[in-house]
Amino acid sequence: MKKLKLVNEIRTQLDEITPVLRSQGRLRSVPLKLFLALSLNVVIAPAVLAASGGTISRVNAYAIGLLGLVTLGLAIYLMMVMLQPERF
Repeated sequence: MKKLKLVNEIRTQLDEITPVLRSQGRLRSVPLKLFLALSLNVVIAPAVLAASGGTISRVNAYAIGLLGLVTLGLAIYLMMVMLQPERF
């Protein structure tokens, strides 16, 4: 319950600050994507920990979740490079 409240508070703050940053031209896509990936890891890591049956530590679960996100991102990037090489 406490995590859900924190997530909702972060989401509210992001909704407030995003239009301001966009109007100033300071919102960059790479930092935003990194932030979203790390936020998604907060959701993925507990699932990894639960799937392991508690045999791995919490730090290892977060590392495995982050590794999975990086692997998925690289796979998507490489598929885009193969399918649209003229963009790169």
